[in-house]
Amino acid sequence: MATPMSAGRFLDRLRAEGTTVVEVGDWENHNRNQVGPWGPVNGVMIHHTATRGSAQTVELCRKGYEGLPGPLCHGVITKDGRVHLVGYGRANHAGLGDDDVLRAVIAEKALPTDNESNTDGNRHFYGFECENLGDGKDPWPERQLDAIARVSAAICRHHGWSERSVIGHLEWQPGKVDPRGFSMASMRERIRERLK
Repeated sequence: MATPMSAGRFLDRLRAEGTTVVEVGDWENHNRNQVGPWGPVNGVMIHHTATRGSAQTVELCRKGYEGLPGPLCHGVITKDGRVHLVGYGRANHAGLGDDDVLRAVIAEKALPTDNESNTDGNRHFYGFECENLGDGKDPWPERQLDAIARVSAAICRHHGWSERSVIGHLEWQPGKVDPRGFSMASMRERIRERLK
């Protein structure tokens, strides 16, 4: 368990890991903190957007949509590998998930199968939406995969976590499939290599 880092420290950590960061509007103060706490934080969650087009994807993740207000994540990782910061604090990205999965993330142990939705993930995870249709056919450019590994490693490095603190939405909430198109096991291996 950890206290979320400040927005300024978050930005510094991402840049120190070699990511190209785009600051979108007043991202540091754009959050859903009024509806519940953010923290303690326990990990990083990776998603795909099921959208096409970087500009509209970033806008959607910043503003949200009817029934789900933004921000929908902390950063949007576009196909060109840039990380667009759209919010900081509680964000509508994880939803309810499995308390057994959260315990495994905290303990940095192998994840159990997610079979219930009883725990507020928005409180416990940093979230990154990644521009991809999520159909299993839309490609994941190497620069985008590298950026996912870099942002995850930056956060893990700050908090002293291993790659086991990074999960996909599909590992958290029953019925979710994201991210589709690469395995979280392969992504955790990339992150592990970066953390060496």
